[in-house]
Amino acid sequence: MTPRLHQWPAQQRVHHAPVADALPEELADCARVMLVTTRSLAKSRIAEAARAAIGARLVGETAAMRAHSPIEDVLALAASLRETRAERVVTVGGGSVIDGSKVACFAAWHGIGDAKALLAQATGRGAQKEAWSAVEPSPRLVSVPTTLSAAEFAPHAGVTDLAEGRKYRFLDAMQVPRAVVLDPAATLETPGELLLSSGIRATDHACERLCAHDRAPFSDAVSRQALEMLAAALPAIRRNPADLAARGMAQQAMWLSVMGGWAGVPVGASHGIGYILGAAKGVPHGITSCLGLPAVMQWNAPVNAERQQVIAGILGGATGAEALRDFIRGLGLPTTLAEVGIGLEEVPALAAKWDGGAPIATNPRPVRSQDDVAEILRLMV
Repeated sequence: MTPRLHQWPAQQRVHHAPVADALPEELADCARVMLVTTRSLAKSRIAEAARAAIGARLVGETAAMRAHSPIEDVLALAASLRETRAERVVTVGGGSVIDGSKVACFAAWHGIGDAKALLAQATGRGAQKEAWSAVEPSPRLVSVPTTLSAAEFAPHAGVTDLAEGRKYRFLDAMQVPRAVVLDPAATLETPGELLLSSGIRATDHACERLCAHDRAPFSDAVSRQALEMLAAALPAIRRNPADLAARGMAQQAMWLSVMGGWAGVPVGASHGIGYILGAAKGVPHGITSCLGLPAVMQWNAPVNAERQQVIAGILGGATGAEALRDFIRGLGLPTTLAEVGIGLEEVPALAAKWDGGAPIATNPRPVRSQDDVAEILRLMV
């Protein structure tokens, strides 16, 4: 077994409770709270429940964070955090809201107010030691996720330079939300395609780690359990969108799906190509996994076909790639570039955006060139 370091995120609590019950407890020690959501959720029942739970502590609110966390939106939020002197930030939304808020907090902690200075703090995608025993900065996040992306369980975050069409990664131990509230009702107003595709994002976390080159027992256990639960929960949600038990199961599964990363097991090319498609073409996070995961499994089969049988056995299919494509299509989600408006003629330019770094560089079948990236993209036809 490869020696590795297991790191726990600097997260204190995960509540399995209604927002109305959990948030007051999390905010009892502070007086100034900012609420961050999106335009589509600003008038939702779950946002209203959050406002009511925050009560007189609410000193500011924004619903301006766009998909893929553009750097301009992140800096605007950081400025609001400084102006309101917020002690806590409550996020109600999916991965873009959570990631954007993480980096906005980072900018507020370090007094960063312009894009050039902020991007200078971006990290590479390699593993880094995270010391979280330092004095807790202010503000910290409390997240109420409305999708299944699992961004709320990670200390890293991605923000996008829209002009450049590139995603940048930020890593700080204290960026992970201080607490998370898993309330199945918080997902009820999320559009079906968005929720289910974010569930495929969680599936991507689990599958890439189950088939990684260097695995760990902890990662294998949580990743397999996550996949088994997602295999049951996502079709159940599609059959009956009002099924809160299935939504709760999916939330538990997406949490498990990211735990393998704490054991140091990396993801691979599906995640990395997803970053490219998201930043360059605006493809939503979950949809990038719908396109990328089956193709990457197909490309990886020469080195880990036997391991992919775990996936085929859980989802049903002859191969991992076949099982995943059928599962994704069964949820009414796309699996090809054409379905998201990307033509084959765009493949070389997209492949050229790979800078040689992880997580494409940590793929179990080595990706040695941009031509290899292009070969994977062509499997998404």
